[in-house]
Order: sequence, then structure tokens, then C-alpha cells
Amino acid sequence: MIDWLYRYPTLHAGILLKRYKRFFADVQLTSGEIVTAHCPNTGPMTGVSTIGSAVQLSQSTNPNRKLAYTLELIQVHDNEPTWVGINTALPNQIVKLALAKYLFPQLGNYTHIKSEVVYGLDKKSRVDFFLTGTDTERPIYIEVKNTTWCQGTLALFPDTETTRGQKHLRELTALLPQMRAVMLYFINRGDCTEFAPGDKTDPIYGKLLREAIALGLEVLPCRFDVSPEGIRYLGLAKLKI
Repeated sequence: MIDWLYRYPTLHAGILLKRYKRFFADVQLTSGEIVTAHCPNTGPMTGVSTIGSAVQLSQSTNPNRKLAYTLELIQVHDNEPTWVGINTALPNQIVKLALAKYLFPQLGNYTHIKSEVVYGLDKKSRVDFFLTGTDTERPIYIEVKNTTWCQGTLALFPDTETTRGQKHLRELTALLPQMRAVMLYFINRGDCTEFAPGDKTDPIYGKLLREAIALGLEVLPCRFDVSPEGIRYLGLAKLKI
């Protein structure tokens, strides 16, 4: 029996015709109908938005939605035919489910999980997860980053320059050593077994990550198997710094 962390609703298969204005994707369904779907991913989707690729869409029953369909998955062929998660709203939901199941033993014996907790020097940022507990020596701050870009079986983040990501690294580093700071990379595809920073796209991010690790930042490059049925946790990828 497969231990799914998340089960997709019934999905509709199609072929990607075009992605444009970041939030729109034209898709031809297997019925032949062409629909415009919401693309819930603001990034460049490097390597995972090839025209002609197989995709899977969810369909909303909300009559007030402008676009009934949402782009959920796209199939790539970097290594073997692999489904990649596109919906960036899902990783945090899935990580929260994984935390509730204590799937990350590296985090220790926490008892309380809070989301979107205010932190940072200016108190204007929100960390994705904040863990505490009577057996936890130091509170744990966790930032989650969705990762879909790869070279072979090496997952990379980021796939573009990210000043926001740089800020998050600086804010997590500032917590050390009084607090535990964790960067959790959600590898949203099952064909990658290693992880490294995307130095070619954002060398500053790579430099900040290595400096933070030297000061005690913990990195969890988490592998997830993605399919039209659902998403399950595969364990950690090997960190290549």
C-alpha cells in the first residue's frame, strides 16, 4: 500500500500548447477541446514548461472562478518520463502534513507546529514553519523552497536570480546559533537524487547558502515522488555543496 501524503482530485490529461503572462497556460485536452488553465507558478519554470509536453489539470466546481482549470503536473524526460509538480501552493501544505507525521527525524522531538510566524530583523517577514516543544532545546525556524529545475539527477535551486530567496537566507542566518534554522528544499519530482545551489543563475544565493551552512544552517533537500495519483515522500537527496 502506497503511503500518500497528498492525493490529487480527479485530473484531466492534455498537452501544453502555450504558457504566457506567467499565470496562463493553453492546453489541449484528450477530448480535443482547448482550454486556458491557471498556472499557479510565478517562476520561469526552467526546463519544465516545454511546449508539447503532457500535462494534468485539476478542475474547480466553483462557478465564480474565471478559469475552471488549474495546471498541476507536467511530464519531463530529462532522465526518464517523470511528472513534475507545478502548483507552488502545494509544497507548504504537504510539508505541514509531513511534519504532523514526523517524517523528518532530523528535526527531533517537537510538539507544536505553527505556520507563517513573523520573524526577521524588521519583523516584516514570515517563516513558513516554527517548531517548539518541551524536548526541543531551541525553537526551529523552517523555510520551504519549491525545486523543479535539474541537470541530470541533480536538483538545483534557484532557477533564476531571487533577491527574496537571498533575504530569507540572511534572515535565517541571523537566527543562529540561538535558534535552529532549516532550509527545506521541496524537490517536486522523483528523478533527482542530489541537490545543489543554482550558482549559474544566482551566484549570490549560492554564496549565502554556503556561508549560512558554515554557521549552522541545516539543509533538508527532500525528495518527493509526484504522479497523477498523488505525492509521497522519498527521503533526502544527497547535498552537494
